[in-house]
Amino acid sequence: MMLRMTPIALALTVASFPPLLLAEETTKDSTTDITILPVVKVTATANPSTDSPAPYAGGQVATGAKLGALGNQSIMDTPFSVTSYTEQLIKDQQAKTLADVLQSDPSVRFTTSSGHAYENYRIRGFDVSANDLAINGMYGLAPSGHTPVEYIERVEVLKGPSALFSGMAPSGGVGGVINLVPKRASDTPLTQVTVGYQSDSQLSTAVDVGRRFGEDNEWGLRVNHAYSDGDTTLNGQSKKRDFLSAAIDYRGERLKASFDAYKSKESFSGGTPAMYWFATTSIPDALDASTNLFPNAYGSLTSQAAILRAEYEVNPNVTVFGGIGQMQHDYQGFINGTHARSIQANGDFTGRMVAQLGFENNLSAEAGVRSKLNTGSVGHEIVLHASELKQETGSAVNMSTFSSNIYNPTTAAMVAMPTSVSKTGETRLSSLALMDTLSFKDDLVKLTLGLRDQRVRTKTFNTSGSVTASYDKSAITPAVGLVIKPWGPSVSLYANYVEGLSKGDTVTDTAATNYNQVFSPYKTQQKETGVKWDAGSFSHTASVFEITKPTLVTIGSSSNPTYIDGGEKRVRGIEWSTFGELSRSVRLLGGVTYSKGVQTKTAYDQYNGNEAIGVPRWQGNVGVEWDTPWLAGLTLTGRVTATSSVFLDSANTMKVKGWNQVDVGGRYTTKVAGKKTVFRLNVANLFNRKYYSGSFSDSTPIATLGQARTVTLSATMDF
Repeated sequence: MMLRMTPIALALTVASFPPLLLAEETTKDSTTDITILPVVKVTATANPSTDSPAPYAGGQVATGAKLGALGNQSIMDTPFSVTSYTEQLIKDQQAKTLADVLQSDPSVRFTTSSGHAYENYRIRGFDVSANDLAINGMYGLAPSGHTPVEYIERVEVLKGPSALFSGMAPSGGVGGVINLVPKRASDTPLTQVTVGYQSDSQLSTAVDVGRRFGEDNEWGLRVNHAYSDGDTTLNGQSKKRDFLSAAIDYRGERLKASFDAYKSKESFSGGTPAMYWFATTSIPDALDASTNLFPNAYGSLTSQAAILRAEYEVNPNVTVFGGIGQMQHDYQGFINGTHARSIQANGDFTGRMVAQLGFENNLSAEAGVRSKLNTGSVGHEIVLHASELKQETGSAVNMSTFSSNIYNPTTAAMVAMPTSVSKTGETRLSSLALMDTLSFKDDLVKLTLGLRDQRVRTKTFNTSGSVTASYDKSAITPAVGLVIKPWGPSVSLYANYVEGLSKGDTVTDTAATNYNQVFSPYKTQQKETGVKWDAGSFSHTASVFEITKPTLVTIGSSSNPTYIDGGEKRVRGIEWSTFGELSRSVRLLGGVTYSKGVQTKTAYDQYNGNEAIGVPRWQGNVGVEWDTPWLAGLTLTGRVTATSSVFLDSANTMKVKGWNQVDVGGRYTTKVAGKKTVFRLNVANLFNRKYYSGSFSDSTPIATLGQARTVTLSATMDF
């Protein structure tokens, strides 16, 4: 009988041999005169369950990421700063939402108070909203509100504008793009159940099931379900979450296809976190994060989507691909606009309540072809890519105000919910791109050139259905990226110049004279250069960047301002990030960012040269994992997050202090009744620090509140 072994099985077999036999040179035993031949080391870089690049040493970060139409690319071959967080990190952090995962990224901070109904982000000093998330490079399909991660295998963060690779993000995505890669069934059957607890009394369960079928395991099914209910760290608030997803994939010799579907529903009652809008330069000390200024608030958000993708290899040099998906999002309640406004030095404020009823329907599609060819000694990877996103939105609001004090809050009656909603907006983003990656000197030099023609069409409607505003504009945005490996594959020098097209901002200030006005699109620019070093089990990326972006500025009265798009913001920074294994038992993940944000253009040139709102000079994260020597299976973890002070206003008269947070945890892997079981404990904000975590907006003096101390426990068993 002939024994057949796959490369992965062979690698595992070789790895199981005694270390004495893993000699790298031919040796000779002098006593027996037996020659020991050199061992052939076999390594497997493929990830057979998915098309995703393999994890890097330590398992927290992957060796590559998906660059939209370019497909999966090695980090060392990418002329951008990119980090891809793995499923293992998501599990070990007991992440429930995307924000839980991105707490590990030194370039990412959050622009909504912890526990808010929506999670929005700031990357490299620029806002990235929940609408800018992509699934496998396609926008408009990710769940809104809190983004569940139970069905996610990778969270990829590409820093800087990236319209070339996937088209324009719905809200611009100037600071970066966050791409989600759904799970696929592996060749090993999986049935995994997790039960958990989170402060104050959130109980949860999650089930993850994966199977492959067919003669060659060509069909796969992965199902994830998560449910939680109970009280949160916000006094009086209860929250319920129900999530279900299913993924079917086919991997043939030439054809690969997948179908993803999910439904996510989250509801809360008994209050919602406030956003703190200051009226004076005397900023009160941050409140305890459990403080509930809107105890009667409630709301619910539901998202559901279906996504179909396919890729066909015509021949070894030509591949065609495409995808189409539809997402529907419905919301109602007090999920935005719960602001404590005009906060005085003594804590008095005016509360604004916004009761909302609305929807968003998205249809997203892409198609393209990738081809490889040579012209002499130069290799080419040419991609032609087309994308389109259609969005319909509708919203209705009722608003009211009340007087209170942040130190002695009153319980105000909430305004009545709207009873009906009509379509208020249409957006259509369509684009066509051509990219060519040229390879020289055995791939030691790679030059990426590309152009994307982006068209933006929008309409806004009043309640009677009449068009109140519209525009139809297009622009061509170029990108250039260069990677040079002067000393071999372990060191990459890179540089890029890229332009992004951003959808014009929408005025979200309900007190503005032009509330809900949508401005025309505008271009952003990034220049970046850096170096990447792969030391084998440890990797570093250091970069210097500059991003400029037009912004909204206010004119008129402060109580009822008018917004115009005549401003400009520039951020220059230095980033360093690192991940990997310091030793076989110690893993490190983190980095530091130094930024200088400047208002280069302001209303009437009044604040030109002042620091940009919400951009800290310093921010950094350091996370460590240690496999203890005294108990096999026990791992202790810790993370320190620090951010310097930020200004909240253009005049630079309102500033919130810098802050830091310490998180600790541990996990223990063992067997219970013969089944692999992992117990995990994490404590966020160990010392229960009270702090403002940053700013909400580039144009209003609103601060966000940091996370309360949160304890999370779970037990995961494989059946």
